[in-house]
Amino acid sequence: MTRTRLLAHLAITFVAVAVFACDSDDDASAPPPSTPANDASPPNDASTPPKPTKILFLGNSYTFARLDPAMSYNAANVHDLTADFAAKNATGTNPWEPHPWGGVPGIFKAMTVQAGLDYDVSISTRNAASLRGHFLNTANNDWDLRGNVASQTWDIVVLQELSDGALPPGKGKNANLASFKAYANQFERFIHEGAAQTYTEAQLFGSLEACTAARLSEEQCTTERTIPANPNASAATKIYLTETWARPDMVFAHKITTPDKNSPTGSPIVDTSDNGGDAKLYYTSLAGMTTDLRASFAAAVASNPKFVGVISVGDAFQFAVDQNLVRTSAFYDANGVFTVEQPGDPINLWWVDSTHASKYGSYLDALLQFGVITGRDPRSLGEGERAARELGIAPSDASMLQRVASAQLGL
Repeated sequence: MTRTRLLAHLAITFVAVAVFACDSDDDASAPPPSTPANDASPPNDASTPPKPTKILFLGNSYTFARLDPAMSYNAANVHDLTADFAAKNATGTNPWEPHPWGGVPGIFKAMTVQAGLDYDVSISTRNAASLRGHFLNTANNDWDLRGNVASQTWDIVVLQELSDGALPPGKGKNANLASFKAYANQFERFIHEGAAQTYTEAQLFGSLEACTAARLSEEQCTTERTIPANPNASAATKIYLTETWARPDMVFAHKITTPDKNSPTGSPIVDTSDNGGDAKLYYTSLAGMTTDLRASFAAAVASNPKFVGVISVGDAFQFAVDQNLVRTSAFYDANGVFTVEQPGDPINLWWVDSTHASKYGSYLDALLQFGVITGRDPRSLGEGERAARELGIAPSDASMLQRVASAQLGL
């Protein structure tokens, strides 16, 4: 199908999606489309200049976008709260991921500027960091990730779990649904109430058995955790959870890969060591993984109404796949080796490692963040939107991704 016919088909589909979003019965197993909020800027007296809305994006490489052009995009206008940590101790920091980071927050910032909105944007991320890792500072003493959250009072905080961390048991290498829910709630209390805590994770999970079932050792479960008070807690802070996306590397057969340390991007190469071989798969379709992620995030919000809601990035990825607007298959060749896009191929929301977002995926992510957080229709940005242009995204592709985001928002 040609691109012209695809866009015509998409325009028809969006009308159907909007009608379905309004007319369908509620489904307790899945959340509604991501709902735009009103402009989050706090009210100000007319005699004083308005204050910017302070927003913190907390997460991992999915948040800081893993590679350029998105990783460092607009970093000059984003506060990278982990840049100093990396400078003090680079343990766990890859040389192909130099600070400062802009990532999805940097793209979001550019969109808000174009829309005439004033957001003061900060990012606190670390490669492969879970919410538990952020809260307990499991990396090392130089990476005080929880301290970043407590460093100031935020109007908005967006939490992103490890890519497969919110999946049910056995559905991913890092699947730990119980830990995701527990530490999403820990952050909610820390941000809203801020009381000091002393607890063991056996107490947090309800019992030693429940704690070890959450893939923690008995020593971890019984270790006393002391959490200082958050002096900048505020009950008014809006907290969102970002729903991550399905991963082709967990769906399609392929060889195990390892980062090429001689590559400027650490791009994947086939692992020929004794640990090499065929990668373990967890799902038979991207849609199946999306369904589980959607359910996990919906349940987390349903069980704690102090969360504002879910930013359904994963559902937007899936919508684009379902409508054949992006690459849907052929992520690996017949030998299980990753494939690189060729001229004329559909755009790919995933990078070559088939887990991290490409610049197109990070752009779609930022569009969902923009739409939900600001309450603006992503289509209002237009095909000439600045971030897309500077990321090297063609106007027609920018417009298509904006329409996907708008459809996910039910607009």
